[in-house]
Amino acid sequence: MSRHTQGSLAIVGAIAGAIFLVAFVAMYVLSDYSISAAAFLAVLPAVAAAVVLYRGFADGPQGLGASAPVSATAPAPAPAPVVEAASEPEPAPEPEPEPEPAPAPAPAAASEGQPAGMDGPRDGGADDLKKIKGVGPKLEKLLNSMGYWHFDQIAGWSESDVAWVDENLEGFKGRVTRDDWVAQAGILASGGETEFSKRA
Repeated sequence: MSRHTQGSLAIVGAIAGAIFLVAFVAMYVLSDYSISAAAFLAVLPAVAAAVVLYRGFADGPQGLGASAPVSATAPAPAPAPVVEAASEPEPAPEPEPEPEPAPAPAPAAASEGQPAGMDGPRDGGADDLKKIKGVGPKLEKLLNSMGYWHFDQIAGWSESDVAWVDENLEGFKGRVTRDDWVAQAGILASGGETEFSKRA
């Protein structure tokens, strides 16, 4: 018999004996039972208590109603979901600056007394100077080389301008005055037609 069992029996016996004495005294003194009757009746609760207590000790702590130890280790918390940071939208590309319009041709360098000319025709292209009476393909090229591309240039010549051009048209001197280029150019520059330009 183990020490645990021996200790349990001693405790059960002591408790059962105490219950027997209490019950015997109560039966004999308070109820006027005889000694034998009081002893018999006191044995019953003592035996019942002894059986219950012995079974409790025999089954161990769980038989006495002790609850199983609860694990003190708390469950590990679930990892927090990883939230990906929203990618920032790429900045919109800056619009390319619009190209600046080409500047108008600069006036050609003029000698003393020469009417102002241009290095080249305007964006719309040169006028057809052959619509002026007295101007053929060769003379048109000569006028272009001197910086004259448009009717309004010729229409704006003053008397001194006409005199200078007349003097410097090699092989065609006096042609500006003789064919009245300024008047013809004025009509053509305004969108009109001359008798010659209608046939040209």
